[in-house]
Amino acid sequence: MKMVSSFCCRFSIISSLHAFIIFFFDFHIHQLVSAQFRVIGPDHPVTATVGEDIVLPCHLSPRMSAENMEVIWFQSKLSSAVHLYRDGKDQTEDQASEYWGRTVFLKDSITNGSVSLRIHNIRPSDEGQYRCFVESLTFYNEATLELKVTALGSDPQLSVEGYQKGGIRVVCQSTGWYPEPQVLWRDPSGQHLPSISQTTSQMDDDLFEAQTTIIIIQNSNQKLSCCVLNSHLNQEKESAIYVSDAFFTKVSPWIVALCVILVVLFVCIGLIVYLFRIKETLAAELRWRRVFTHPVNVTLDPDTAHPQLILSEDRKCVRWGEARQDLPNNPERFDSRDCALGHEGFTSGSHYWEVEVGDGKGWAVGVARKSVKRKGWIKRNPEEGIWAMEYDWSGKYQALTSPRTCLPVNGVLRKLGIYLDYERGQVTVFDADKEAPIFTFPTASFNRERVFPLLWLWGTESELRLCS
Repeated sequence: MKMVSSFCCRFSIISSLHAFIIFFFDFHIHQLVSAQFRVIGPDHPVTATVGEDIVLPCHLSPRMSAENMEVIWFQSKLSSAVHLYRDGKDQTEDQASEYWGRTVFLKDSITNGSVSLRIHNIRPSDEGQYRCFVESLTFYNEATLELKVTALGSDPQLSVEGYQKGGIRVVCQSTGWYPEPQVLWRDPSGQHLPSISQTTSQMDDDLFEAQTTIIIIQNSNQKLSCCVLNSHLNQEKESAIYVSDAFFTKVSPWIVALCVILVVLFVCIGLIVYLFRIKETLAAELRWRRVFTHPVNVTLDPDTAHPQLILSEDRKCVRWGEARQDLPNNPERFDSRDCALGHEGFTSGSHYWEVEVGDGKGWAVGVARKSVKRKGWIKRNPEEGIWAMEYDWSGKYQALTSPRTCLPVNGVLRKLGIYLDYERGQVTVFDADKEAPIFTFPTASFNRERVFPLLWLWGTESELRLCS
């Protein structure tokens, strides 16, 4: 009986130990599985109105606390973060400048898995794809959502601008739209009427202005309306006009003859102006052709280079470094924009040099005045003393005017030429391989300052080299 009792006791202990081991492994595996999660955003675009606030919703599934996790919101068009939450608080040192002071990470429901972000004062440039990235100690996941920005513009303004082609010219104009609106003329039955001209332009605030023109003919379409449509909101604004028969007067033959004489006179004047401009253009081309065959030798000034940029020993090449270098913060050095100026500056004459831009994206090449701002945020436009052309992350070539000018470039550029005519205030960018001009800036204002070559680099895979 003792042997049986002892055996039963040992069997009970072994069984308990076996059950404990199974429970331990089962609990550990359950903990690892429970540490995994999905980041979930809306399955449809979020629409926001310019000037208002918007919340980009995002949460964890299953619901769990994100207090001790890292949450990063990205915008596809930017290299820096829109908002960063780490170590239980917001981090602003790596935030994209476009969002400084405009984002709020909503922590009220963070213990319940909410990682949503509010953006204040929505701008057209905020439109695009956003990524909500969440990382714990053992797992990470992300969700993608799309933000559409919209603005409903002003009521169409209709104005009568005189007689044309036997009818009356009526212009419809409206401002403050986003995205680019559709503008239509309609008769009283709702049928669309053709316009003789239609233009849309983007203003400094990135909102669109639309203008369209129609000719009203007597006894036909004397009453009509102008409609401006927002495609995101599927809403429109409309204004109507009616022109009475009293405005349709018969034209005297003497007036017709006078108009013909004036037209001929204006054509002659225009031809003279055109020939004069051709002469000026040919003279300018001969000047830069002479300079083109004798390019100047320029190098980079290391005292101006941003600490993130690495210069070659011959000071001809610059690339973006992974780490910020410990360099003296002298007055000439850029501290927020990844720029470097040439060592050689110019106060007179015509000069030409070439830059190899390679295959990377995220660079700008041009010139800058000596007084260009070196510290803090810098606007990239002629008003700040910068005349340059850029190749952005989306693969678009743009002249940094105000507003920016998209350049119709075929293929990928490998080498650019910069032509500076100081006395004429002219800066021209060339495709150096084809010896073809790409863009000439309107008359530049150098203010009698020294002008330096400018290399701007924010692409980690890009490298710019000054040609010998």
